[in-house]
Amino acid sequence: MGEFKVHRVRFFNYVPSGIRCVAYNNQSNRLAVSRTDGTVEIYNLSANYFQEKFFPGHESRGTEALCWAGQRLFSAGLNGEILEYDLQALNIKYTLDAFGGPIWSMTASPSGSQLLVGCEDGSVKLFEVTPEKIQFARNFDRQKSRVLSLCWHPAGTHAAAGSLDYVSVFDVKSGSIIRKMVLDRQHLGVTKSRCIVWGVAFLSDGTVISVDSVGKVQLWDSATGTLIKSHLVSNADVQSIAVADQEDSFVVGTAEGTVFHFQLVSMTSNSSEKQWVRTKPFQHHTHDVRAVAHSPTALISGGTDTHLVIRPLMERVEVKNYDAALRKITFPHRRLISCSKRRQLLLFQFAHHLELWRLGSTSATGKNGDTLPLSKNADHLLHLKTKGPENIICSCVSPCGSWIAYSTASRFFLYRLKYERDNISLQRVSKLPSFLRFALHILFSEDSTKLLVASNQGSLHIVHLSGESFKHLHTFQPQSGTVEAMCLLAVSPDGNWLAASGTSAGVHVYDLHHLKLHCTVPAYNFPVTALAIAPNTNNLVIAHSDQQVFEFSIPEKQYTEWSRSVQKQGFHQLWLQRDTPITHISFHPKRPMHILLHDAYMFCIIDKSLPLPNEKTVLYNPLPPKNESDVFLRRTTHGFKMSKIYKPLLFMELLDERTLVAVERPLDDIIAQLPPPIKKKKFGT
Repeated sequence: MGEFKVHRVRFFNYVPSGIRCVAYNNQSNRLAVSRTDGTVEIYNLSANYFQEKFFPGHESRGTEALCWAGQRLFSAGLNGEILEYDLQALNIKYTLDAFGGPIWSMTASPSGSQLLVGCEDGSVKLFEVTPEKIQFARNFDRQKSRVLSLCWHPAGTHAAAGSLDYVSVFDVKSGSIIRKMVLDRQHLGVTKSRCIVWGVAFLSDGTVISVDSVGKVQLWDSATGTLIKSHLVSNADVQSIAVADQEDSFVVGTAEGTVFHFQLVSMTSNSSEKQWVRTKPFQHHTHDVRAVAHSPTALISGGTDTHLVIRPLMERVEVKNYDAALRKITFPHRRLISCSKRRQLLLFQFAHHLELWRLGSTSATGKNGDTLPLSKNADHLLHLKTKGPENIICSCVSPCGSWIAYSTASRFFLYRLKYERDNISLQRVSKLPSFLRFALHILFSEDSTKLLVASNQGSLHIVHLSGESFKHLHTFQPQSGTVEAMCLLAVSPDGNWLAASGTSAGVHVYDLHHLKLHCTVPAYNFPVTALAIAPNTNNLVIAHSDQQVFEFSIPEKQYTEWSRSVQKQGFHQLWLQRDTPITHISFHPKRPMHILLHDAYMFCIIDKSLPLPNEKTVLYNPLPPKNESDVFLRRTTHGFKMSKIYKPLLFMELLDERTLVAVERPLDDIIAQLPPPIKKKKFGT
């Protein structure tokens, strides 16, 4: 594997935003997640839970409701606007004011043809979903207070709304209230000032389920307005509810961080009569569980602690493989860090600012595994704050360290850096061309003379940089009839080739010397998570979300012999069972047979000259080697050399032949910066 001096970086003070809403689409098996900063992420559950798309946040666009209407995604928030997302171009399609004040809830009809919106002023508004946009239809009977939760009857004939102290049932055709159920404010003998209905669900048999701030899950008969059953599950608020499509189970999330699973079970072994029973509590969160979803095989939850937790239902999982394992997704499946190897700089991307750091250095020496003292500490060179309310989408520092570029949803920024001893000056490049307005990925060539920009319309812009000026060289237009956004770029070290991957699984290779499309890599079923072009050979290495790795020869326009042998033999089962995607690939300049790659919990060097591991060999041995012969055996047994010392690993790159930089973000540091959770009294205290 080789020995490296490793810069272990832990000063990237990144804290993900908390999760506010989740919405599961059973037709496409995709999950939409909205965060407190307005960011919306889309996970493909069929592609190993990969985060295939995201929409950047906005300071004035906090999302309170998120729903699918067929294959279309809508959100609404406290600014009173309804948004539809363009899932191809990855931008906001349009916004529409509901004219009811802040929006607290929204739900789509079972057919996907109508939207119901609950507002601050107590109004419930019905919108028709047309092919182009949505159109206001009418208002339902006004409530006395804000409408915090909404749901449809599976037949689409009725709807239920949760407000302060009561649940209302509407007839959709007339818009009038036909039933009102008043909730009990008492909690353990103490009467609270109000009871907030945080969530409601409507079952086919007319049962309405409500969850509230008193800590109760209550079942109501919507025909008579009577209480069927009440479950006290928490000393704090029950904040969210989701029901399975088969209506045989539902899940609720509490402010104490607990998720409860309810199932419909027979009262006796021979009886056809069934009742709802609380069967399983899960404590996978430290803070409020603000949102839950119920897929056919798993319970999904998210909240203030920023984790997206997927808890499989073992009785629903047919094959007991890695799909049956608990998953916690904390970090985005895209790079937030870029590196200048020449000047040993790291650029950290936050929501509204960038930080540029120079790595520290040491003059000390030591043996393998030693921690060396710094002779010079890391320097915080630059804090670059964005203007306006939009989040940063992508950013990059050039390999020479003289350029920084970043983009928001409406503006592109390019800066020139100058270094004079210990001082640094920053100059913004003005009068950028109009087509440089919105980028999904930014990359510099190895010699820092070309700026490569991927737009959301599928076009790729090539800009030449020299001194203080820039010049537009070329724009590669998307293939005819497609507007697929390009999300990942890779440029060859010699600057002759550019590989680009879109939101689907396709990868296109462009000739930058002749400015034309060179070839397209054969399509694969799973999305691309990382790609890179090797020096000298110009082999393109592609990692997919199902943990497959391919090597494609760009000059020969075909897969390499090594890649074919890998696909013939297959990867080790433990390699395929990893649940975090590969986010970065790089190469050793002096060792052409080595491929360096990493995910959040593993760093690996693949030596193509050695045989592949088979199912009988140990893929990763965490124990230290016993002697010299054990060291030699491990180095020569197979070509996969793995290290799990650095985690969670957000970025790892080779600075030179003997030096690596690893950026970690310990979860304990993130939890320490979150608001304190609800204090629960423990036995004996």
